[in-house]
Amino acid sequence: MKAVYCPYCGGRTKRNGRTSSGSQRWRCTACGASTTLRYDDTAARLEEFLGWLLSKDSQATMPGGGRSFRRRTAEFWEVWPMPVPDGELHRVLYVDGIWVARDLVVLICCSGERVVSWYMARSENSRAWSALMAPIPAPEVVVTDGGSGFAKAVRETWPRTRVQRCTFHAFSQVKRYTTTRPKLQAGRELYLIARDLMGIETLHQAELWVERYLDWCGFWADFLEDRTVVDGRRVYTHERLRRARSSLSSLVSAGTLFTYLDPALAKAGPLPSTNNMIEGGVNSQLRAVLRNHRGLTSVKRVKAVFWWCHAHSGDARTAREKLAAMPTDADIDFLFSVYSASPSREDGGPEWGDRAVWEDLHHRDPYPFWLD
Repeated sequence: MKAVYCPYCGGRTKRNGRTSSGSQRWRCTACGASTTLRYDDTAARLEEFLGWLLSKDSQATMPGGGRSFRRRTAEFWEVWPMPVPDGELHRVLYVDGIWVARDLVVLICCSGERVVSWYMARSENSRAWSALMAPIPAPEVVVTDGGSGFAKAVRETWPRTRVQRCTFHAFSQVKRYTTTRPKLQAGRELYLIARDLMGIETLHQAELWVERYLDWCGFWADFLEDRTVVDGRRVYTHERLRRARSSLSSLVSAGTLFTYLDPALAKAGPLPSTNNMIEGGVNSQLRAVLRNHRGLTSVKRVKAVFWWCHAHSGDARTAREKLAAMPTDADIDFLFSVYSASPSREDGGPEWGDRAVWEDLHHRDPYPFWLD
């Protein structure tokens, strides 16, 4: 066993019996102070907690049973694992949001190798997206599925970054309006045009696709203007087709469908056309975690997502360093009590909390949350 030194004077100690609980007592040979050794098992308990959270195991199967496990790991549910900006420059980043409750979403940004940052918000809006992106150096290309408010946020936060709209999501949006078996000829043609988006590999194919789509718009323009009287009001007869057309037209006008084919950007290597990296590599695994541990409260569901993102962020700090830097519920409650004059809970604490910053704990406008 390693030598035990006095915590007061640094002198060597010797065994001096045991305490009433059975722990070894040590007495300093220099100053005579008595002490007992306390082993820091935080790292082991955190590893145990994450091993359970990121697996399919139930709490009852953990060592000591469910009650003992919950007692050993309860403190980690009080922690908010926050991202640590490292200033690394990425060529391509993927962004998306995963909803954990009706009015609660976690926005996530990842590269091809790791999770870069994450942020909790009540809705997908430009300010929430800007808060996610602000600490991250602007990449060359960002791939998105077109979440609400993202276009405005990227113009303000990453003005020089090119946007690639996920072609699969663009097709899925059309499919939602036309279904996979459209009854009208116009719907069948538009469905096939949208489906062909995912097979375009060259600029020439992209130009032919745009020309084909514009020809469809011109041919069916009068048809889509037909109106029907419903409950005394004149409405468009083919409203769903018009919405499908609008979804594609906006992307064609914005020029975000074929960013991955830009020769200037593709010089350094091929670029992705879809958001599959974050959908399959992050969101699907997060849904599996929430499904394996269903029954968690909304706040714990958010923290489970945060812990998963942190575990896959490449943070090389020790467990003690991480926990010392991460804010806790007590920190959030304290900041909320300092900066807010109108608490949302009876006990004075915040209903939600993600970052210990003033902007997230107090709203400067009269609205309940940010609106775009």
